Amino acid sequence: MTQRAAAATADAVFKALADPTRRRILDLLRARPRTTGELCESFPTTRFAVMKHLRVLAQARLVVARRRGRERWNVLNPVPIRQVFRRWVRPFETERADALLRLKRLVEEPL
Repeated sequence: MTQRAAAATADAVFKALADPTRRRILDLLRARPRTTGELCESFPTTRFAVMKHLRVLAQARLVVARRRGRERWNVLNPVPIRQVFRRWVRPFETERADALLRLKRLVEEPL
């Protein structure tokens, strides 16, 4: 994957994760695959709105949809989140950051 493609993927993942409804959809799919109808029942919005969120998640490759007969099953794909974690979170997990967090806790502790 080129650097430009990786950046575009990361942008799509961050955009998808920015919305609380989409994060809730991912939480539901983390537990198990669900049909689009099941997902729609979990939200007070219209079916169209849920499908729009699913489209954004699919564009970010966070959700893969598979047809089984008349049903559309949505499955979580954790790979893009893992890639974002490796690129944007792991580099900040340094000993210095941990030391600063320990210092912050010590300073904020009541006497």
